[in-house]
Order: sequence, then structure tokens, then C-alpha cells
Amino acid sequence: MSMLRDPSAKYSPFPQVPLTDRQWPGRTITAPPRWLSTDLRDGNQAIVDPMDAHKKNRFFDLLVEIGVKEIEVGFPSAGATEFDFISGLVKSGRIPDDVIVQVLTQSREDLIRTSFASLTGARAAIVHLYNAVSPAWREVVFGMTKDQVREIAVTGAKVMRDEAAKQPGTDWHFEYSPETFSTAELDFSLEVCEAVMGVLQPTPDHPIILNLPATVEAATPNIYADQVEYFIRNLPNRESAVISLHTHNDRGTGVAAAELALMAGADRVEGCLFGNGERTGNCCLVTMALNMYTQGVDPGLDFSDIDRVIETVEYCNQIPVHQRHPYGGELVYTAFSGSHQDAIKKGFAAHASQNSPVWRVPYLPIDPADLGRSYEAVIRVNSQSGKGGFAWVLEQDKGLKLPKKMQADFSPHVQRMADELGRELTAADIWDAFRHAYYVKMEPRQFRLVDYEESRASDGTRLFAGTIEVDGKAQSVSGRGNGLISSVMSTLADSFGVDLEVVDYTEHALGAGTDANAAAYLECRTGDGRTVWGCGIDEDVATASVRAVLSAANAVARQG
Repeated sequence: MSMLRDPSAKYSPFPQVPLTDRQWPGRTITAPPRWLSTDLRDGNQAIVDPMDAHKKNRFFDLLVEIGVKEIEVGFPSAGATEFDFISGLVKSGRIPDDVIVQVLTQSREDLIRTSFASLTGARAAIVHLYNAVSPAWREVVFGMTKDQVREIAVTGAKVMRDEAAKQPGTDWHFEYSPETFSTAELDFSLEVCEAVMGVLQPTPDHPIILNLPATVEAATPNIYADQVEYFIRNLPNRESAVISLHTHNDRGTGVAAAELALMAGADRVEGCLFGNGERTGNCCLVTMALNMYTQGVDPGLDFSDIDRVIETVEYCNQIPVHQRHPYGGELVYTAFSGSHQDAIKKGFAAHASQNSPVWRVPYLPIDPADLGRSYEAVIRVNSQSGKGGFAWVLEQDKGLKLPKKMQADFSPHVQRMADELGRELTAADIWDAFRHAYYVKMEPRQFRLVDYEESRASDGTRLFAGTIEVDGKAQSVSGRGNGLISSVMSTLADSFGVDLEVVDYTEHALGAGTDANAAAYLECRTGDGRTVWGCGIDEDVATASVRAVLSAANAVARQG
């Protein structure tokens, strides 16, 4: 079977919501929602090997550490493993006073009772009741009428009310989900929720949580936002309800749907770290929180050490975080393209020089350092990279700040290596190519400095006297010039016939402190008009400049 040439014969477009005066498009997100992590429930039920108690406890501790205040810890009626974990967590005293745990239950009396039993002794807890309300479930799965489906919700709400009354020492909160909300009739979802509220009698001081699941994402995010705004505007006693969102990612827009629905007036978001969950996953809490952060809104969740968060999530879920996952992936702050690298390099330079905390680095919507990432991997080099890429790597790895014209001179060496190796170049690869190109700290080389002395003649000129190895044989040489560099060039011309003229010279310290090495870069012109570059590195800046001259001389010798 193949894809249909006319998919409309099998699939219908999702209907629009009758909301002609929608308000959400003109709003922005200015404050974070209440966050609910369902990693230990929705996330756990979606992995091949569900977490054991050790992994669940480790994940719970992580969620507390990053600042999640509402945590769905499981489905107590699923089995002894779930029940024992939840009950043990409650009895352990490890739930902080500002954190409330939540459990999920279907609207069946025995399952609701089991859920309350698992929370015995809790200071506070949320019991989350659900039943599916959409036409496909009513007609295909259950074979029920609307009245029968509504009655399931009402009966479950009554059991919840009565079970809570048996444990008055716990501060009980109730949540109800008209499951499959996003594919159900809006007025029927409202009808069922209103009936549940009639049983539980929420107040503004003790509201019910009404969770509106996009159980299967079936439309564009704006449709979900319309559904949520319609629901809120038509809900009686709105001030006694917290509107919660639970989006899935079947169409790849779970985060976008939740963001637009927040703009539509919702108060709370359920999801998982890095989007784990059934099928294509839940709304990613990391992505959504950091989206807010990049808009200047404190999300109330702390991802300052995002790699440690990833380590725990990957260990507990046994699912790797994708290299391209927003904010957390290994490659999300990495540029291989030459034009991208050049823009990023200039952005970092501008940011370092400006007297402003405002982040304006091209291609990086967030400062990686805010999430505990270094800048070392921001630019990486392969055959697609330009001179800005390897220049950045050399600066980050070795402290070398190559002049722009020297970057152009070095570029063919890097490109040749990338083409030959057919892979990404590491910092060690690039350093090796640089050493070979400019004879920096490597053998063999035609000219090698052994030692030297500099003195001033009576006429003010500088005298260079030293020992230079030529093809492995030491020779005593000397020369005179206006400065140290010109005296070394005079020596090369008189002793070896190497004719060089200085075009440009720069130097800088490699690091800070009195013991920092120095790097010297020298652009030279040969007697026949060719341009060659030299680089010297030494703990003494004068000696670095001498080495730079000999580096350029070696380049001339190599060219012949």
C-alpha cells in the first residue's frame, strides 16, 4: 500500500472553532505557568523498560532540584510496583513542603480507592481523574451515549469526594481531564466539566484543576488555542478552576500548541523533560521553559547545569536526548557553516567589547553559558567550514588570535586536511595543521633557532648574533638592522640568501599573568613579490618575534 494521490478520500480537515473574536493572538506570555511534570507517569508508561524504584527516586529528586512544584508520580492502580513507590515516597518524608504530588486514575471506583490509599499520610496531594469524551471513544471504543459518558465522570467525582473526606488530614486537590478534549465537541467537554464541578464544589480559594488534553494532536496549534479560549470563555464559575494543558507532539507542535493555549488564558502546563511520552511524546518542559527565558521571562525552572539534567533523564528513560533537541542537544549551539561561524565569532567579539548585558550573538538565541555549556563546541570545523571556524577553535583551544589575512593564508591547509580525512576536524587536528603550516614547535624544519643575543651598536642599530640550525647543522650567524626583526632578516639574507621584507606584525599574550607565553605573527613579502606568513610562540615576546621570522623563512624554503 502506498500514499494516496487524493488523501481527502481518507482524511478530513479539522474543523475550525466558532470563535470570531479570539483574543489570544494579541497577547504575549509575560509570566510562567504552573508546571506539572508527568515524567514519572506519562513518560514512564511510554518507555520500553519502565523505571524501577531507584530510577524513579533519582528522577523525582532531579525534578525537585530544578524547581518543579507539581509532580505526577504514577498510576497507583497499575500494579504493586507503582503503588509501593508512591506509598513509599509519601512515607519517606522526602516530599518538600512546597512540592505537591499527583496521581492519575481512571473513573472507576476501585481504581480511585486504590489511588487514595497510595497517598495515605500525605500532607497534600492531587488526585487526577479522567475519562474519554470524544466521539471516536464514545462510539468506537465504548459504544456509549453522551449521557453515559457524562455519568462516568460524575460517578468518579463522587467517589473522589467521598474518599477525600475519609482522610481529612490531607490537603486534597482534585483534577479532572475530559480525555481526548482536542477531538471532542467543545460544548460537550464543557457540559461534563460543569457536571464534575457540581459534585466537587470548587471555590476560588480551593479551585479544581481542569486539564484539557490534546491526547492526540490532530490540528494546528492555533486550533488548540481557539479550543482553550472558547472553553475558558464559556466555563461557568471560571474563577474556581485552574485551566491546565496537556499537549502531545503527534504533529510536531506540542510546545507551540501549549504556548498559544497559555496566551488563550490557561494557567498550568503538564509535560515531560525533553518531551518524553506516548508515541511522539509530550510537551517538552525544557523547551517551553527556555523559550520563555529567551523572551526575558523567568520560567521558575533551573537548567543552569543542563548536561547533568540530560544525564539523569537519559539514565532513567534509557532514551538519548537527540543531538538536535532544542537547548539541550549536543549540536544545538554548534556551527559548521563558514558564514554562520563568521557571524558567531563577530557576535562574541562584539558582546565582549560592549558595555551591555543584552545578548545579541547571531545564530545563538540563548547564551550557552547560562545552561552550563562552554563556548568551545560552539564552532566546529569540517569541509563546510570557513576561516572563522578554525580561527575560533585555535583561539579557544590555544589562545591564538590569528590576523584576518593569516586566516586566509591558513585556510587552504585546513580545507585540504578536511577533504583528506573526510570528517569533522578536532582542535588537535587543527593545531597539527597549523604547526605544520608555520613550523611551530615541530621537526623537521630547515631553519631552527638554537639561541641568540641582541645588542645595540654605537650608531643605534640592533645587532643579532646567534646560532641557527640549518638542516640539522648549527651555524653561528649575525646581522644588523633598525630593530630585532630587521636584524634577523638581515642575518637570513646575508647568511642564507633568504630575502624577506616585513609587511605587517602583530603580537599578543597567550593568557594572563607574568608567566604567560606570547604569540607573534609576521606577514612578509619575498624578493619576487610572494606573501608568506610566520608565527612564533615563546615565553619571551622578543624571542617569539625571532621565531616568527624563522617560521616565515621556513615557508619560503618549502615553496622553493
